[in-house]
Amino acid sequence: MAKEHRPAPQGAPAGHRLAESSSVYLRGAAEQAISWRPWGDDPFTEAKRSRRPILLDIGAAWCHWCHVMDEGTYSDPEVARLIEQHFIAVKVDRDEHPEVDRRYQRQVSALTGEGGWPLTAFLTPEGEVFLGGTYFPPQDGHGRPGFRRVLQEVARLWRGEPEQVRQNAEAVRAALGRMARSPAAAATPGEEALPASVRADLAQRYDPVNGGFGSAPKFPHPTAISFLLLDGFRTGEERSADRARTTLLKMAEGGMYDHLGGGFHRYSVDEGWHIPHFEKMGVDNAALLEAYVEGARRFGGETRFLEVIRETVGWVRGVLGDPAGGFGSSQDADNAPGDDGSYFTWSRAELKALLEPEELRLITRYYGVGSEGRMPHDPDRNVLFHLLPLSEAAEGTGRSEEEALARLHRAKEKLRAARAQRPTPLVDRALYASLNGAFLRGLARGGQFLGDPSLVADARRAADRFLRDGFRRGEGVAHRLSAEGPSGWGLLDDQAEFALGLIDLGTVTAEPRYLESAEAILEVVRREFPGDSGVLRDVAPALYDGPRVAPIDQPAYPLEDTPHLAANAATLLAYARLAAVTGSAGWRTSAEELGRVLTARVGGAGLFAAGTALGAGLLQMPATRVVVEGSGPEADRLWQAAVRLWHPNLAIFRGLPPPPFSLPEEFARASGATGTPRALVCFGSRCLAPITEPAELARAVASPPS
Repeated sequence: MAKEHRPAPQGAPAGHRLAESSSVYLRGAAEQAISWRPWGDDPFTEAKRSRRPILLDIGAAWCHWCHVMDEGTYSDPEVARLIEQHFIAVKVDRDEHPEVDRRYQRQVSALTGEGGWPLTAFLTPEGEVFLGGTYFPPQDGHGRPGFRRVLQEVARLWRGEPEQVRQNAEAVRAALGRMARSPAAAATPGEEALPASVRADLAQRYDPVNGGFGSAPKFPHPTAISFLLLDGFRTGEERSADRARTTLLKMAEGGMYDHLGGGFHRYSVDEGWHIPHFEKMGVDNAALLEAYVEGARRFGGETRFLEVIRETVGWVRGVLGDPAGGFGSSQDADNAPGDDGSYFTWSRAELKALLEPEELRLITRYYGVGSEGRMPHDPDRNVLFHLLPLSEAAEGTGRSEEEALARLHRAKEKLRAARAQRPTPLVDRALYASLNGAFLRGLARGGQFLGDPSLVADARRAADRFLRDGFRRGEGVAHRLSAEGPSGWGLLDDQAEFALGLIDLGTVTAEPRYLESAEAILEVVRREFPGDSGVLRDVAPALYDGPRVAPIDQPAYPLEDTPHLAANAATLLAYARLAAVTGSAGWRTSAEELGRVLTARVGGAGLFAAGTALGAGLLQMPATRVVVEGSGPEADRLWQAAVRLWHPNLAIFRGLPPPPFSLPEEFARASGATGTPRALVCFGSRCLAPITEPAELARAVASPPS
């Protein structure tokens, strides 16, 4: 619930109510001359009392255009005067309140056809949208009406045309009603055909030159990559695997990847991955980390994938890592008002001042300085991306490729040192369960694959902190941990993502406590979240601890990947993974039932149904389990081969895992019979003869018995 705020001290800025907020985004507006209120019952009570409409601003610390609107529009004295005179102003952090953002994005989109951040909405005192949009400059410009004019017109409409206000709000309600009554088109594919439908849509959208799906702006779709890897394995369709590999390589070569600091920016404004939107989101990097681990497994430890994994982990640890365990949510794009990525970009003059002539030549050729990475608003500044292979970039220098590589490393160290002296973009260190659950998967799987126990230890510390401070049996996991304690109970995305992360962490560590906690969370999901026709709601009414403003009680069903894994699809994957490692018929039944419902609702969504198709594909494959027994060099070689295996539905153990991990009886009988190092492999309930050769193990898992 929103906390009580003491009266403002004399002389405090109008936005003083935000000064004590746990949100860094809200605190950033505390000095504005606008009487911002945080989300809660208070602004709606005041709006009803004063008979004024509500101005709702939804944004985030990482959002470039949110900063532009704060620094330009909301800092404009005339804009502030109009807001103070005519409106009750409410500011919301979309990361802190995703359930609020989801509902108002739907309402504004239903009315205007646009959405995104900042989201600007005008509400009745009952919380219903009657006008809205996204970014507005203070005065007419950028092809958009000025906010001064917008505020004057909305105030006039509110006073003089209440019937028009009522009709607009009714139009939004009607549009949302139609959307709720209209699941997927009548000709949606059945459950068996969903993967083929998604494959066909990905093929149609696939960019054969640059990888990825669609054109500019181009977002990474890590769930679609995971689906393509699974599809290639299941069907033998080599093009699926090739498209996944090409997309991973092209993203890693492009400017969307930070070649000095590691990690990925939000998305690319062009189809070639050259110019990014510079914010770095934890949610993107967690999903992409998992995708690159899968890619490294599938494609035999491709060197570039290994580099991306290690460098991304380095950024996650160094920038988002919390000393007490867990990971913050984002790094801003900008380091000052009016900035646009200057921390991450380079001018020729800067490079020339830092580098020796041969280093400058190499860096210029290798990273395409002066080519497609030039910033549109400032062509002298360059985003670094891989334009040429190192061998070609080194041509004409009289140096071997090995010497060029050493020179490249020295040059990069100089650039890193220089960048470290620049003002650093703000980091939002808020700890969210859904994001940390996603990091559990990438870190646990990555640590197992790389043979790096420190990654698994990082995942353990994050999991243990949330289980200690933000988990209650019968209620699940809280959305956020802060100094004030856990908050945000009853959100589906947190339950699904965190449970899925616990399942992977538990499987990698063979620690039952993580599996048992995941099962307790998913029991809450089965009991509290089902809504229309078995689809899961984003909010559990009995658990939700936020203000009961009217739109919150309107059910919302997160069905499509956006491009992040949809909460319903994440739940499907969690059910399926839990069933696979425990052998539970009950969890498999839950997965099958949810899969059928989701397929009927998202069957025609193509790319945006990749998460559901991934879950459906897993259910059509037998659970594959590998146990490596014995000790000594031969057992170690078998283990190294095992952790580099790739199979979409695979669990690997060093020795027999304890309950609730489940193995076929045949498996258990064979285990421990001799002291000989060997690997035991089962597909579903069918087990192979013990394997003693690493190469044989790889062949067995790559070609399971039919």
